[in-house]
Amino acid sequence: MTTSTDTTGPELSCGLPPGPDFADLAVLAEDLGYARVWIYDSAPLWEDPFVHLALAAERTTRIGLSTAVLIPGQRSVMAMASAIAAIARLSDGRFRACFGTGFTARLAVGQRPMTLDALAGYVTALRRLLAGETATVDGGRVRMLHADGLAAPRPIDVPLWLSAFGPRGTALAGEVADGLIGPPHPALPTATIINGTVLDPGEDPASDRVRQAVGPWRVVDWHNAYARGGAEAVDAMPGGRAWREELEALAPEGERHLLTFEGHVTHLPARDRPLLEHIDITTMVGDAASIGRKLTRLGAAGFHEVIYTPTGPDVARELRAFAAAHRPQANPAPRRSGLPVP
Repeated sequence: MTTSTDTTGPELSCGLPPGPDFADLAVLAEDLGYARVWIYDSAPLWEDPFVHLALAAERTTRIGLSTAVLIPGQRSVMAMASAIAAIARLSDGRFRACFGTGFTARLAVGQRPMTLDALAGYVTALRRLLAGETATVDGGRVRMLHADGLAAPRPIDVPLWLSAFGPRGTALAGEVADGLIGPPHPALPTATIINGTVLDPGEDPASDRVRQAVGPWRVVDWHNAYARGGAEAVDAMPGGRAWREELEALAPEGERHLLTFEGHVTHLPARDRPLLEHIDITTMVGDAASIGRKLTRLGAAGFHEVIYTPTGPDVARELRAFAAAHRPQANPAPRRSGLPVP
């Protein structure tokens, strides 16, 4: 556990979307000393995460592989168990699976997030399947029937985490999960997700590069306000009314959910770019020394792991800069990623 006397801060991991560059970036992250690479999961927005986890597992040897976060409604419990078994085998035990209720992924297809009770039932059944036990799913009895040689023998030891932020969700995590993405938990290892950028020497925090680098995550505040509270909520935010009116002009009411999260945490649609004048450019933005101090303080606050989620036009640059800020004396040069070294 990280304590306030730990000068290096919590473990530093990274989070990336499943796409053509994922395996290359996972190799780079391993070379840079990141503890783990977490992959996103949202079928309306990105490719299948298990495909890219398999590719990354084949090309890495040390770095942990995780999901931030899997959406139960996108796969049956049995399909999930089979996919997890495959990645656990390919990664030689380096895999961790984390689950959430699917706020963005489900709203993007016109559905409400699943309930916490449903999430708990899903994870509980999944744990039983991976243990080689029989579980009850949709009223029927099911078990992993994979023959010898067609999957790893059960039990399959994969930590199962939850992403939850309210008091009920964090209490639930203590009952059914091995760890938590959320507020520091009294009994479980806890990770937090951050976005930011390390400034170049003399760089203005309000520069266009900084806004482009952090913008895809920071404009999510407007997306979430519209999805949760509608016109009134987003109109109360700077630039929110103009953003909403442009979006609503593009689609009828029953299809606006298809546009709300367009480019979610990876890209900036044209209507999002004016919001860059209103985004927060202070949180986790600073020179290497200040970023290092902020990471250390997160460890002192009770977080065991920080998941850095780089965005912008040069994700490789962001990964290198944050790794150097976290442990300036312990970052080997990238070797195998095929990505350019500055």
